[in-house]
Amino acid sequence: MKGIILAAGEGKRLRPLTNNIPKSMVSFLGMTLLERQVDIMKKCQINDIIVVTGYKSDKINIPEINYIKNENFHKTNMVETLFCAKDELIGDVIISYADIIYEKNVLEKLINAEADMSIIIDKNWEIYWKERFENPLNDAESLKINTEGDISEIGQCANSLDDIQGQYIGLMKFNHSGTEILKQFYDNCKNSSQNEPNVLNPNIPFEKSYMTDLLQGLINAGHTLKPLMIKGGWLELDTIEDYNLYQDLYKKNRLNKFINLDE
Repeated sequence: MKGIILAAGEGKRLRPLTNNIPKSMVSFLGMTLLERQVDIMKKCQINDIIVVTGYKSDKINIPEINYIKNENFHKTNMVETLFCAKDELIGDVIISYADIIYEKNVLEKLINAEADMSIIIDKNWEIYWKERFENPLNDAESLKINTEGDISEIGQCANSLDDIQGQYIGLMKFNHSGTEILKQFYDNCKNSSQNEPNVLNPNIPFEKSYMTDLLQGLINAGHTLKPLMIKGGWLELDTIEDYNLYQDLYKKNRLNKFINLDE
């Protein structure tokens, strides 16, 4: 099993922390975000780790991992960043955003998943979002699960809390057949979008597609995405407001309400 960490973004909403370093190298309570992820993966015996870099890639220098650079990071998004590592999408693969941290038990649950495509979903998202936002609906995306227990909608605009049965955290696993489906689906969508509107999201160019566009596209094409439910145990560091909030919660001994960093 291998891990692919998507770390190409500029992290504009974390400025000034990201003026001279990429988001993944922001230090949080003594370790960078990327170091925390690599550490957790290695503790779970994932030693084949690929980091897809982009912005300020020269600032990422963690030893004993492999690097692939998205040379077009400034004009692409998550999907194209992932497929810079297309040749690494073989066998069982964990895919993670670089701006999250999570407990070891969250990753272990994902490693043990048997479905072709498994997505970590936080069932207790609302408590966490209310700590971060005055109105959780301003940022949260839709997540619906059908009667078979599969994800039927992900990453769409949520009009009410009823549209959100959990929150996608940016961590997923594709087993061997799942990676083959993923690659073929991507190729088909990219080819179809060459001279037509983007089949994943007609509102933006294909190269700007979000990961949730790709996941929803897989669902729409009839593929099964299994939710793996957790209750907290993770953080997203997306904005300077997030950073300041977590520092404050840590000082007040309240951060462990959301994540245990002492594992």
